[in-house]
Amino acid sequence: MLPTIRNDEDGGPLYGKVAGRISYLIAQGTLRSGDRIPSIRSMSKQMQVSINTVKEAYNQLEDRRLIKARPQSGYYVRARLPELPAEPVVDRPALNPAEVNLSEVYQMVMRDLLNPELLPLGIAIPNPELLPIEKLSRMLTRETRRFAIQSVSYDLPPGNLHLRKQVAQRLLLSGCSLSPEQIVITSGCVEAVVLTLQALCKPGDAVAIETPVYFNFLQLIEKMGLKALEIPVSPRGGISLEALEYALDRNPGEVKACIVLSNFNNPLGSSMSDEDKLRLVNLLESYAVPLIEDDIYGDLSYQDERPSVAKSYDKTGNVVLCSSFSKTLAPGYRVGWIAAGRYQEEIECLKMITSVATASPPQQAIAEFLATGGYDRHLRTIRRAYAKQAAQMGHTIGRFFPNGTRVSKPQGGFVLWVELPEQINALDLYKQALECGISIAPGQIFSIAGKFSNCIRLNAAFWNLEVEKAIETLGNLATKLIK
Repeated sequence: MLPTIRNDEDGGPLYGKVAGRISYLIAQGTLRSGDRIPSIRSMSKQMQVSINTVKEAYNQLEDRRLIKARPQSGYYVRARLPELPAEPVVDRPALNPAEVNLSEVYQMVMRDLLNPELLPLGIAIPNPELLPIEKLSRMLTRETRRFAIQSVSYDLPPGNLHLRKQVAQRLLLSGCSLSPEQIVITSGCVEAVVLTLQALCKPGDAVAIETPVYFNFLQLIEKMGLKALEIPVSPRGGISLEALEYALDRNPGEVKACIVLSNFNNPLGSSMSDEDKLRLVNLLESYAVPLIEDDIYGDLSYQDERPSVAKSYDKTGNVVLCSSFSKTLAPGYRVGWIAAGRYQEEIECLKMITSVATASPPQQAIAEFLATGGYDRHLRTIRRAYAKQAAQMGHTIGRFFPNGTRVSKPQGGFVLWVELPEQINALDLYKQALECGISIAPGQIFSIAGKFSNCIRLNAAFWNLEVEKAIETLGNLATKLIK
């Protein structure tokens, strides 16, 4: 008989306490692999909690892969999974600004990543099956009818007021207190970063970036005639502040901006602690270097609460926060935003010059979804799905990839960084994967120096038998490359 749980017990939601009791029994061996656990109704009576509380607890235990449901049979304790492979190791770069020249490899890879005939394990796109497509479509139709004239008119910078109000309200969850007037709507997060770089830099300037880093940023730096200063990233703690400070000292006056993905960065999935975010803001302020903070994955934390942003510690307007709804709601709507700090006037001007305005109907639809569509409920669903799928993909890599393989353990987002044995060239694996109908992202495109040649990035947003089989295929190909 399991002990009852009192409502006055300290700490956490009730379903978490129920899940904790059951997971403790599994860990201690009281409940063993294959054992049937009490039904939802029976557990509700035993622990004197509601049926909904037990349902939520069982959902949590399923996400953690401790139990599994069998149709028409009940819930059973899962077999213990093997340990995940170790996390990747990131070497320290030279810490000197360098020109970027990745166009040929980048264009080749991007053509394949966007090929609809290939299984998309390389491109970082959300799973459409997990997006609220029908609800967004209804809101798009309804809002364009309600605001017919506005929907066919320019919504000039800073953009749709209703949307900016919703963004400002949600920023409170990130620790930021900003007014709608401090938000500028953009056509996705990439445009937000482009506008900010244009406002801060001129050709020949250096930009400090993480390494490995989202390859589009490297392309932006190359096309704008800038130099990149690569700063190593820990698979757990994010950008190395010690290396950043050393690089700023070594290159005085050269660095005009610093781009950081502070939460669940792409591709490592690492996140900075609140303490390090504060240190980052203060460090860059002391060197008069603006921070461009990309928080596009911030809403996809595997925990119940989303993390803070570095912008929340900004007292001078030196931090420019960029994000979008492309990873959580609708990548095709191309709706992003900037909290531009003291650079807002210049960024609004650049937005007007380059694209005049972001399309009005998507702004209206997303604003209404944020106001009435249950965005937080939607986030809980996709967070749970991505956490489960990232774990499943990680365990499958452990089963089928060669010995010595390492894989990241992100706490948010949906990409995995896989470090293969040194004998394997990721471009060779990429080419062989194409012949099997699979696209992956080779590590060479995540660094200006072509580093990470034995690494690949995989998208865990999709998980089914086809994907599981593809991971097995990739593992077999990698094993053959060693031989």
